[in-house]
Amino acid sequence: MSEAAILFETVTRPRRGPPAHRARVVTLSALALLVVSAVGGCASEPKPTAQLVRASTLVSAAEKDDAQRYAAADLQRARDELSDAQTANADHKYANALRLAENAAADADLASARASSGKARQAADQVQSSLKTLQQQLQQPPAPSGNTGPGASGPGQIQR
Repeated sequence: MSEAAILFETVTRPRRGPPAHRARVVTLSALALLVVSAVGGCASEPKPTAQLVRASTLVSAAEKDDAQRYAAADLQRARDELSDAQTANADHKYANALRLAENAAADADLASARASSGKARQAADQVQSSLKTLQQQLQQPPAPSGNTGPGASGPGQIQR
């Protein structure tokens, strides 16, 4: 029988015995119901351990991906949310910790993506610059060599 049913039965049962005994039973039943509710409430919110580890890993990866250079705001937001999530977890505010950890993971992932994009853009710019330099070199006429007169020997010629 559930605690609520026991409490209901205790309250609605025909009254027998001294009123002090009845009041004590009602008080103890109510207290038991509160304890069960509190314990049940804690059990319904699991610790977000996996999400905190994932967020921490993604923040570290973003830092290694040079996100500070290409996505500093996203990385800082991820760090702040991770810190807040760890604080909420320590305070047993698991729903809040879960939400913050998931936000931190998303922001760290975004920072990594922006860092990768920034690196790719920089590499593309370097390739483009190299291509322009090569095109300019190809468009220039070849420089005359100093050995074009009579009796000059070039490669593959034997001088007598």
